[in-house]
Amino acid sequence: MNAALQQLIDRSELEQLVLRYAYAIDERAFARLDTVFTADAYIDYRAMGGIDGRYPQIRDWLPQALGVFPGYMHFNGNFLFEIDGDTASGRIACFNPMVLPKADGTAGEGETMFLGLWYLDRYVRTPDGWRISERREKRSYDFNMPAAFKQAMQH
Repeated sequence: MNAALQQLIDRSELEQLVLRYAYAIDERAFARLDTVFTADAYIDYRAMGGIDGRYPQIRDWLPQALGVFPGYMHFNGNFLFEIDGDTASGRIACFNPMVLPKADGTAGEGETMFLGLWYLDRYVRTPDGWRISERREKRSYDFNMPAAFKQAMQH
């Protein structure tokens, strides 16, 4: 296969990998993340108020952390991939509206906050296809984020 065709295939597969991540998170199908990350991937969600650690720790944390939100959706775009053989890096824009619980603690949906961030990724080609070996969030902006969330991000 010629190099230009391989580049197109790799870019398409990396884009699909990033989208598989978004759908697994948004559908709360966290077990599907096993096909997205390497078993020892390092993930850093601290820029937007989360934690950092190795994939198994993060996978266990995600349902608890995201369980408080009645709804959310990840829109990914502006894919920029740098491919070097069986490794690659990526920068992906993410627009993430998240429905907040009602402020009074009753059941239902409250207001919506909007988060803008970049995923800064490293990828590795495995026998099962491309996987994320490192993901770091870089904060761009937030809108309507409750003060309690912002305070948690500062600690």
